[in-house]
Amino acid sequence: QVQLVESGGGLVQAGGSLNLSCASDNALDGYSMGWFRRPPGKEREFVAGISRRGSREYYADSAKDRFTISRDNAKAEVYLQMNSLKPEDTAVYYCAAEDGPLDYYNVYNWHYWGQGTQVTVSS
Repeated sequence: QVQLVESGGGLVQAGGSLNLSCASDNALDGYSMGWFRRPPGKEREFVAGISRRGSREYYADSAKDRFTISRDNAKAEVYLQMNSLKPEDTAVYYCAAEDGPLDYYNVYNWHYWGQGTQVTVSS
């Protein structure tokens, strides 16, 4: 069982930046990792994903050119650098892990989830 803990959320003005972190006491090098978010009143949606060794990255259209996912397997941590934030980025952000075959974009493919961290972008 992989335990994931997100941090780094908060309140930021539009145009600002935040860097989310996801940490685990387990080694993460055997897991694909992803970030998802649940905006108020909406379903959870894919934001970004990264392969086990970090050689491939995947982004939702809403995240391309503004967000960057990265990982440090030695530290068992995954990051989401978010720049040029918009009010519509307001959501609870979740870290996810999966050790099996995966469609990164499909929320139902991911087995392990953190508790989430709130990101609020004010206009």
